[in-house]
Formats: sequence, C-alpha cells, structure tokens
Amino acid sequence: MAVMSPAPPKEPAVVRRAPGRPRRRENLPGYLFLSPWLLGLAAITAIPMLLSLYLSFTDYDVLTPFTEATWVGWDNYQRMFTADPSFWHSVRVTVTFALIAVPLKLAAALGVALLLNRVFRGVGIFRGLFYLPSLLGGSVAVAIVWVSMFNRGGAFNSLLAVFGIEGAPWVSDPKYALQTLMLLAIWQFGAPMVIFLAGLKQVPVELYEAASVDGAGKWRQFKHITLPMLSPVIFFNLVLETIHGFQGFTSAFVLSNGTGGPVDSTLMYTLNLYINGFVQLDMGYASAMAWVFLVAIGFITVVLFRTGRFWVHYSDSEGG
Repeated sequence: MAVMSPAPPKEPAVVRRAPGRPRRRENLPGYLFLSPWLLGLAAITAIPMLLSLYLSFTDYDVLTPFTEATWVGWDNYQRMFTADPSFWHSVRVTVTFALIAVPLKLAAALGVALLLNRVFRGVGIFRGLFYLPSLLGGSVAVAIVWVSMFNRGGAFNSLLAVFGIEGAPWVSDPKYALQTLMLLAIWQFGAPMVIFLAGLKQVPVELYEAASVDGAGKWRQFKHITLPMLSPVIFFNLVLETIHGFQGFTSAFVLSNGTGGPVDSTLMYTLNLYINGFVQLDMGYASAMAWVFLVAIGFITVVLFRTGRFWVHYSDSEGG
C-alpha cells in the first residue's frame, strides 16, 4: 500500500492592515500622556510667542484691550536701531558682562573641578559646598544678600578694613556696579563644575600614565590630554553659560531697584526690556526687543556650533 505523507501545516492567516490606515487606537495612550505637555507648550510658549510677534508690529500698552493695538509695521524695530540710545547701551552692558563673566566662571568651575577630581577624605562635602550657590540660583534673596555685602558698610569693606584697605561703595559706584554683578555670576559656578567633574571622570587614566612615562609634566598633560578630551564638555558648558549670561536679570534688577543704575551701568538688555514693557507700558516696543533678543541668541548659538568644529574633539568621530 502506498503511504500517504501528512499534509503540511497551514500557515496562520496574517491580518493585513489597509494601506495608510492610521493606528489611532495604538497611538491614543501616547497622545493622552503627551497632552499635558502639549497643552503647556501651546498655552505657555507657542501662543504667547505668536502674540508677542504680532504685538512687536503694533503700538500697544497693557492697560488697553488687546484688540485696540494699533498696527505700526516696522516702526518699533526702526526706533530700536536708530532712535533709542538706551537700546545700544543695554547691548554694550550685556555683551561686556557676558564676555567677561562667562569665561571667568568657566575657568573657576574647571579649576575647582580639577581640585575635586581626587579621592580624599570629605571630598563629597566640598563638592556639595561648592555646588550650593548654584542650587540657590539667581534668586532675589541671594541678590539682596550680595548687595548688602558690597555696600559701603558691608561685610566686604569690613574685611578690607582689617588689612588697612579703604573700601568703596561697590554697588552704588558706576565704575564697580557691573563688576559686582560679574562677581556674583562667577561665584555661582557650581553647575558647570559638576558637569566638568563628570567629564573628568571619563578621561582614561591610562593616557596620564603613558604621558608620565614619556616625561610629560602636569601642564603638558593638562594641555594635550585633559583639554582635548574635555572639549565636548567645555563646549556644552560654554553654550549654556553664554545663553545664561545674556539672560541676566534678577541681580541687576535687585541691585539697581529696577532702574539699571547707577547711571545705567547695570542696564542689562532684559532689564531694559522689562522697563519698556512693564514700567513705561510700551509693550509693543518691548515685544520687538524680545524678538531681536531671540534672534541674537540664536545667531550666537549658531556661531558657537560653527566654530566648535575646529576645537571640539569627539573620541568616537572619524579620525578621533
């Protein structure tokens, strides 16, 4: 008799979706979880930005209804660049602050990170203490304490008097007021210091050992090993701190009581924007200043990224 071979098992039927059919049921939970963030983005960021863009082309103050804003076209921008000396003065003050305070802050953060990148008793306590000022951030309380310390009769002048040095009215003298703000910004170097510490932990110890065998000293090791290996972290901190430096507001507001004094020496750009929008009630002009500020920050960030390719080295890049 012929033996009949068993029939091959049937393949399970595959349910094919119609081409282009959206998976609404599968995507619904994701949209539900994202909905608070999307609503916040629309209500707090996107819609106010669009409204401020519209207001930048109008003559509007906050005391009149939004619908009564008068369209003036490019007049606010023309006034800003050609007829408002306080605008250019605030630009100079802000650029000066950023160009001096940001590099010194990063240098202090890197120097302290190098000191704390060692194993010794109580290193965790020191790291926490150095990071503490950044936890406080740009709060009003810190700015008030800072102003009281650098007043004519403050703690800093009292310390100088111990060594026979006559102090100065640091916060009320136009020659020193901005430097006082810079010192406050430099003092709050804890956040970039922690990031530098994390970057230093990733540098292979073998590189330093090989350099020591070849006779390289500490400075050459720092120059040819630490800085190149740490360049991505330096770049990251540079971008963040540059943006933060241009956005300085709280300390300048507290020191000058919201006026930018003495003699406009602390008139930061954001403080000037606040004065125009909420003191002089020229919200249309303040909106134009805000959009110029946004474009300027974007341009500076692009320049940093463009120039970063010449000095930032990534170990996983081609030829790295």
